Amino acid sequence: MPGATDAITRPRPHATATPRIRRRVHSVDRPRRSAALTLLASLVVLYTLVPLAWLLISATKTQQNLLGSPGIWFSGRFALWDNIRETFSYDGGIFGRWLLNTLLYVALGAGGATVLAVLGGYGLAKFDFRGKRTVFAVVIGAVAVPTTALAVPTFLMFSKMGLTNTPWAVIIPSLISPFGLYLMWVFAAEAVPTELLEAARVDGAGELRTFFRISLPLLAPGIVTVLLFTVVATWNNYFLPLIMIKDPNWYPLTLGLSSWNDQAATAGGQPVFNLVITGSLLTVLPLIAAFLLLQRHWQSGLAAGSVKE
Repeated sequence: MPGATDAITRPRPHATATPRIRRRVHSVDRPRRSAALTLLASLVVLYTLVPLAWLLISATKTQQNLLGSPGIWFSGRFALWDNIRETFSYDGGIFGRWLLNTLLYVALGAGGATVLAVLGGYGLAKFDFRGKRTVFAVVIGAVAVPTTALAVPTFLMFSKMGLTNTPWAVIIPSLISPFGLYLMWVFAAEAVPTELLEAARVDGAGELRTFFRISLPLLAPGIVTVLLFTVVATWNNYFLPLIMIKDPNWYPLTLGLSSWNDQAATAGGQPVFNLVITGSLLTVLPLIAAFLLLQRHWQSGLAAGSVKE
């Protein structure tokens, strides 16, 4: 069969001429690189770090050098330590009182919000009950409502209860975190297997023991994530203390530094912009440290539920 032999031995004209295309395999160790994305990420990093660099450089200047020098470079003598010392001693050392007030609001407000979010999210994720869909709709709706829209009704309610100008007017509203509840709901549904809970119940473990001994360790990344979000929200809260607190002794750091900044515009007021900037730098340092130290936990918490197996 000559035709069949020719078909086997005859070389194909295009088989050797076509170049082989090598496809680069991307992985976690060899990620895909994009010049456009690199440029965009560089601009975002620059946009984020320039204000922080300005704050750090300005905190090293005296009040006189602050207004008469370029904002993004050093000038005159290095006055950072003097500014820190004066910040804690100015006006009778009230900056330390504002710092303690902020820690109080964060410990009770953000800590309580995290506890409530963990309990509520775990219950919604792992227990079935009537009205669960209604609760889900209410939580989603509450996430979409801005907190400033609720400030005036909250003030009127606390005014009728006689709680305005007290720390409870800041702590109690801070206990409610719809986003934290939703995040813990999603995280608990993914991180805690239902089969594991059923096995513990079959072995005779109660609900409290199952929650504290089995579920709580699995929820640790989500708890850290919610705690960071609530701490940042309470630490930076400005509008709620502004309408609730009149006594400067109960001001948080945000409201206290704003009052120092506003006193330059009053008649006979002493401008202390160097102290306002130094106080702002001292205010953001704990948040930066918390994010850097706990980044491994909150990154895994944010990624929960993003991959479906």
